[in-house]
Order: sequence, then structure tokens, then C-alpha cells
Amino acid sequence: MDTNAVLDIAMQGLIIAAKLAAPVLITALVVGFAVSLLQSITQIQEVTLSFVPKAVAVGLALLVAGHWMISEMVSFTHQMFDKIPSLLGGG
Repeated sequence: MDTNAVLDIAMQGLIIAAKLAAPVLITALVVGFAVSLLQSITQIQEVTLSFVPKAVAVGLALLVAGHWMISEMVSFTHQMFDKIPSLLGGG
């Protein structure tokens, strides 16, 4: 296994990790910003007010994007298993 193969696998792993984390992180960011804006407008400084909506929104994001996330991860895993013979020098 040469350096280029290792770097290629590492880059693919980072890209798939970013793709899988994006829906959850963007949802948490948008909801957190909206709740923060609401708190600053109304001057309500309650910690649980920002946590509960974020937790619900992230749960909904996982419910909506979960099938796609699992499909992407299974596809990536199949690609990695298919590369094993060529990485070991057998094909």
C-alpha cells in the first residue's frame, strides 16, 4: 500500500464524515441562531430554552436524513471493502 492510496482513503473518509455531519450540524446551527435571536429580542436568558429546540430539531434532522446517511455509509464501506484486494497487491 503506497502513500497515495492512504491519502486517497483518508480524504474519502473526511469527505464522507463531512457529508454525514452536515445535516445535523447545519440544523443545530440554524435553530441555535433562531433561538438566540429570539432570546436577545425578548431578553429571556434561559439555558434550557436553547437546548430543547435544538435537541428536537436535530432529532427531526436525523429522522429525515437518516436513511440517506446510512445509504452513504454503506456505499462507502462497500467501496472500501472492494479496494482491499488492490491495496494488498492482489489485483
